[in-house]
Amino acid sequence: MTDTPKNNYVTVILPLAVPKTYTYQVPSEMRKDVDFGIRVEVPLRNKLYSGIIVELHEEINLEYKTKYILSVIDDEPIIHYYQYEFWQWMADYYCCTIGEVMHVALPGGLRLSSETRLLLHDDFQDDFSNLTDNEYIVAEALSIRNELTIEEVKDLLNKKTVYPLIRSLIDKNIVTLKEKLLPKYKPKMVGFIRLMPTYEDQTKLAPAFELIKRSDHQTNALLAYVSLSRGSNEVPRSAIYELSGASIGALRALEKKGIVDLYDKEVSRLVYEAASSELPTLSTEQINALSNIDGFFKEKKICLLHGVTGSGKTRVYMELIKNAISEGKQILYLLPEIALTTQIVSRLQLVFGEDVVVFHSRMNNNERVELWKDALIGKKIILGARSSLFLPFSNLGLIIVDEEHDPSYKQNDPAPRYNARDCAVYLAQKLEAKIILGTATPSIESYDNAIENRYGLVELTERHGKVAMPDIEIVDLKKAQKTGKVNGYFSLRLIEVINTALVNKEQVLLFQNRRGYAPSLQCTICGWKGECQNCDVTLTYHKFFDELKCHYCGYRNKNPRQCPGCGNDVLEEVGVGTERIQDDIRKIFPDVVVKRMDYDTVRTKNAYTRILEDFGSREIDILVGTQMITKGLDFDNIGVVGVLNADNSLRFPDFRAGERTFQLLTQVAGRAGRRKKQGKVVIQTYSPSHPVIMEIMNNNFQRMYQRESIERKRFVYPPYFRMIFIQLKHKKPRVVEDAARYMAHQLREQLGNRVVGPAQPGVARVKSFYLQNIIIKIEKKAKMISYIKSLILHQRTVLKTSDGFKSVLMKIDVDPY
Repeated sequence: MTDTPKNNYVTVILPLAVPKTYTYQVPSEMRKDVDFGIRVEVPLRNKLYSGIIVELHEEINLEYKTKYILSVIDDEPIIHYYQYEFWQWMADYYCCTIGEVMHVALPGGLRLSSETRLLLHDDFQDDFSNLTDNEYIVAEALSIRNELTIEEVKDLLNKKTVYPLIRSLIDKNIVTLKEKLLPKYKPKMVGFIRLMPTYEDQTKLAPAFELIKRSDHQTNALLAYVSLSRGSNEVPRSAIYELSGASIGALRALEKKGIVDLYDKEVSRLVYEAASSELPTLSTEQINALSNIDGFFKEKKICLLHGVTGSGKTRVYMELIKNAISEGKQILYLLPEIALTTQIVSRLQLVFGEDVVVFHSRMNNNERVELWKDALIGKKIILGARSSLFLPFSNLGLIIVDEEHDPSYKQNDPAPRYNARDCAVYLAQKLEAKIILGTATPSIESYDNAIENRYGLVELTERHGKVAMPDIEIVDLKKAQKTGKVNGYFSLRLIEVINTALVNKEQVLLFQNRRGYAPSLQCTICGWKGECQNCDVTLTYHKFFDELKCHYCGYRNKNPRQCPGCGNDVLEEVGVGTERIQDDIRKIFPDVVVKRMDYDTVRTKNAYTRILEDFGSREIDILVGTQMITKGLDFDNIGVVGVLNADNSLRFPDFRAGERTFQLLTQVAGRAGRRKKQGKVVIQTYSPSHPVIMEIMNNNFQRMYQRESIERKRFVYPPYFRMIFIQLKHKKPRVVEDAARYMAHQLREQLGNRVVGPAQPGVARVKSFYLQNIIIKIEKKAKMISYIKSLILHQRTVLKTSDGFKSVLMKIDVDPY
């Protein structure tokens, strides 16, 4: 950093949804310390924030009087300039502010926040005569402790709200407020012990042992050190305690005698595995695929790898990773849900060892900050979910987007509502990195880009080891029920296939994409249904917790013993979830181990891994699950996959319903028979002749793509047109309806029939807010798209300043997915 005159002013981004950046003046003594990417402490609206410097100025003309920055937080930049440009692009593309992008991009530990503290006013003269009892308690505490936080005042008075009291103390000039910026990241400090220089040569330790011969504890501690050091001069103190049984007192005594030095050292919270295996041999088809990928990388740098389930795409990725490492490049390996891909993480760590780190939502703030720093210094392979796109790569050379079709790559809330796959393509092009999109079931968008020659296309059409694709059998539930060939929610054919697999010591997956025991409870007399008090949906019955729960807002209620409407004590369970499937299959096969995998059973950090380990070691015979079981499972003993009801996703009111059903069921079917023996898949449906069901049965992706393409062109849907989704919400239905009509009218005047709506969604109220939707369909012309985005943002501002609509909330979702 250099001290130049242009450092008089800095423009900073704040992690807030404010429409612009702010400029601050730099005190002369701090000018040598400021630079791009450095965090500084700044005031805004009586609070303190950590902002990131993005511009430096010698002079600047502004409409407001600049405030001074209060401190410089970092010694080195925490972001690269390309990240700032990436954030700007995201804010523009997804119609949000750069502060909202920063808020999502930075780990929480790097976003500092202020805490309000109370101090005695300088003019206070210890006159307590005019104070109420509570005011007296606070003033007296401040005279002893100098300052108090808001939370400490609440605890002191045992009150939930103290703001009126604080306002009174301020008005009486008894207290003043100050904001203190609190760091959220705390480095992990570990206590170590090392020998003093006199005794560093352990062959000369005899005098030390002579000094401590009267103390068994000190002698045991020193012996433990000698045993544990093994060529290193430092040993964690915890290891000494564990081996010797000595206490800190014994170590302090050794330190006092000049034998050892006790100190604390910052260590990483991240655990890195050592490599322990070589890469498996490539098949002929994989070698050809890699050759084709290399050819496309030289030309386009973007390639779609379409490989059937079990074709060995991960092995292809590994070879690409090895090549990138040999070139000194960093690799970003994107996965749709990191918690659901334990096997891939383990497989990569076996081969690449400590070069692999994992970044995901279940890491705590401190772990995230440490991984951020690892990326900054060039850690080679980073596996992560969508948010890992924001890491500060220093030399990114390859991006892998695995399961590129997966909806989990799309963020719905909060803004920016970005699609990580699309952002990864932009980022790769910006950094001139290679990018490969891989999947067994490509999204229509990506496949169309490949067909139109915007992406390279490489296909793996055979399973690795020449294993046959699973045999898929369709069971007509309507026919089975008419002929009595059902047992509850299971056709007799599915039960027969499961029984055969169990006799052959094979494992079974059962897929039901709905958690809970039953989607609703209903009174058999008056028809009452348990409904959420905040949302227009029925409550799902969870038998294990014996409660009704809303999957939209989290509201829960105990299971009623009688109908609240008529007092009837017979309440019928309507529909079926994974919990009920688990119960019912146990009744049919009472002697086998049945486990369930859904968001109710994998809430803890390691629960998913535990279930997979049990399944991998064949301690589980039947695993029932939601779409979790469609991702990342690669086991050699799954003989049967059963789909309980394929119609659930087919009937979903979304133009992507057919595509999503094909992807979901093809992926879950692909879990069967992935090694030597062909697997069996049984799909139960009420619509056996539906085109999508037939395409799944024949594994005919091309037919699905052609049919979907025709329909989407005809009805003006992506990827042939662009879409922007607008949702308005308010706690009063009339207000949101009027606002939506006003908004749609204003847009329609400029855009005509491109505007669809407003309309009430299927779930019209969520979390006590009533909803109205507007959709805009746009030709794929950059100027038109840019104009429409600016028009939407302008109309949002107009709405916010209109009487009666100021409290209406608006969500803008570009390229909804």
